[in-house]
Amino acid sequence: MFVQVIQGKVTDRSGLRAAMDRWLSEVAPGSIGWLGSTGGVTEDGRFILFARFSSEDEAMRNSDRPEQSAWWAETSKLFDGDATFKNSIAVDEDLVGDPDNAGFVQFVLGKMRDPDRGRQLMRADPQAWAQLRPDLLGTVTAVHDGGEMTTAAYFTSEQDARAGEAKDIPQALRDGMEEINALTVGEPEYLDLKEPWLDSPKG
Repeated sequence: MFVQVIQGKVTDRSGLRAAMDRWLSEVAPGSIGWLGSTGGVTEDGRFILFARFSSEDEAMRNSDRPEQSAWWAETSKLFDGDATFKNSIAVDEDLVGDPDNAGFVQFVLGKMRDPDRGRQLMRADPQAWAQLRPDLLGTVTAVHDGGEMTTAAYFTSEQDARAGEAKDIPQALRDGMEEINALTVGEPEYLDLKEPWLDSPKG
């Protein structure tokens, strides 16, 4: 899998959602390798989109389509400044449920000094985490150059996620979290999507 992360500042949330709907109806039917997208706008107007493709080659071929270029030329006008694009060099999935059923999505943007060890820790004890956090439908992490990572965490609802955050964490899981924190460079950035846009070819 290949992931492209798009970010930018927007002032017209409804206009951008309408542009995404046009993409789904007019551009997506001919898309190459598109597996689905997770995105939305935070309460303070920050947009993020997590577009998933079968491969980087297919994603680049999709970007070169005239229909895609024409759509982006119009949609880019909705941003306050330039949007940024960040490609993955690896993708990790940990899904225990259907992310398309998520009622709340939290993106975590960070950087690790040892991304390989960080990825190993993030994949550890999936069954224990599933038992502790039934509100978490799963995560998808895009690894970028330089140790940067973008993780999309899918929850049943924001209320369930906040309740889950308040739970006591067993020591074995806490040890892994503490090592992840020690590997993290600076403070991670959290983007909460209370009304996530969950789109896929299946509709």
